[in-house]
Amino acid sequence: MRESLSLDRIKGLIEGFKDKRIVVVGDFIADLYVYSLASRVSREAPVLILKYEGENVVLGGGANALNNVRALGGCAIPVGFVGDDKEGRQLVGVMESLGIGTDYVFFVSGRTTVTKMRILAGSHHTVKQQVLRLDREPENGVERRYKKLLFDALERLSSVADAVLISDYGYGTIDEEVLDLIKRLFKGRVITADSRYNLLDFKGITAVTPNEPEVASALGLRRIDDNSVVDAGMRLLELTGNDAVLITRGKKGMALFEKGGAHHFIDIYGTDEVADVTGAGDTVIATFTLALAGGATFYEAAKLANYAGGIVVMKSGTATVSKDELLEAVENELADG
Repeated sequence: MRESLSLDRIKGLIEGFKDKRIVVVGDFIADLYVYSLASRVSREAPVLILKYEGENVVLGGGANALNNVRALGGCAIPVGFVGDDKEGRQLVGVMESLGIGTDYVFFVSGRTTVTKMRILAGSHHTVKQQVLRLDREPENGVERRYKKLLFDALERLSSVADAVLISDYGYGTIDEEVLDLIKRLFKGRVITADSRYNLLDFKGITAVTPNEPEVASALGLRRIDDNSVVDAGMRLLELTGNDAVLITRGKKGMALFEKGGAHHFIDIYGTDEVADVTGAGDTVIATFTLALAGGATFYEAAKLANYAGGIVVMKSGTATVSKDELLEAVENELADG
């Protein structure tokens, strides 16, 4: 099923992003990129010796969704936890340097900030490639006294937020109590969720935005393909009772399923020669949520998310899409339509 899009209407939705206050609740991750030169093969073992050149911390996980909301012109309000460690302080420092308020990002004593260290190597004349990823993760959950800070933050923000974006990477920020509180406090407003491992827990909200492997895992299927995606999408919609399900399908684009039976296939925007899919799902849900908060239909929001996803996968590393980039993509595709 296809719908036509009005260029003026879509441009108006994008321009409206700037007025939208999006609370981003979830697991904030430090994406640490370590850059090196490949020197030689070690004589001690068949491994490369890398010469350290430098490193950079960027916002990952829920913090990347937050950063995409900001880059698209929305007002991004983070609510969540980091460890009281070097990486946690760096993560908060990056948020603040981007103009994102951090009043509701709480330092948890004794907790390890989720950190994904990507080591990139190459020569002076080649593009550096990722050769290793090393993850640091917290071993324990978040104590009750810290969860109380999160509950209080959501209470305070419930009077000002236009939408809530939940980013659940499985590190303990989102649990049943937090989800129930969000649904109660923000009833009647847009609530979206992206969950790595607990997709079926997110019931009775506006929409979820899983990828195909996440849908397959949730439904107990080996995989999702062209022959099974419709049944899988409708089944997920039924099980969650949500208003919509947006499944990202990599090079195949997206599949949108709406309550009432309507479904749409959306072809990938741009080339299918992808540079890097890191964080693409964060870009998709950020764009989708902003659009819905501004009054877009599910199809309009999904199309905008598809444009943004197509742009961001052509960038290296954890990246964002700006409002101007999104506007240019829309104009290029729809101006002649």
